[in-house]
Amino acid sequence: MLNIRSATAEDKPAIWQIIKVVIAGGDTYTFAPDSSEEEIMAFWFAPDKHNYVAEIDGEVIACFWLRANQPGLGKHVCNAAYMVSPTTRGKGVGKQICEWSLGEARRLGFTAMQFNFVVASNTAAVRLWQSIGMNIIGTIPNGFNHAQLGPTDAYIMHREL
Repeated sequence: MLNIRSATAEDKPAIWQIIKVVIAGGDTYTFAPDSSEEEIMAFWFAPDKHNYVAEIDGEVIACFWLRANQPGLGKHVCNAAYMVSPTTRGKGVGKQICEWSLGEARRLGFTAMQFNFVVASNTAAVRLWQSIGMNIIGTIPNGFNHAQLGPTDAYIMHREL
């Protein structure tokens, strides 16, 4: 059974292992594949983020964060990032954590969620986000330098909570 909870400092090694594998392909996140653990973890655990993990039988298999997309008068819109261990992909974990995060975002006082940068060629993610009600509201032409495909569009996606 999937358990979702706030991340702790003890989760950082497991989170890093997930992130390191996800960014290695240079095909889904803007982090450079050779980014250091120190750099990524400082970004992932920045003070403006609410961090979470999903685990099965005590093993961390996914991580994600929520934060205000903008400060001040834009802080009611949430931004998020999700990563799932490749060993558990295709088992519905991404959808479960995203659906859970929608409720958590509401609990935190957000009224909408926006993803600023979804790589268009990451069709599995685009389909997943659309399945939970996210809409493509904009395209960043050639916004992502895909490791295999070269310049690739990125989407801005949004939904009300």
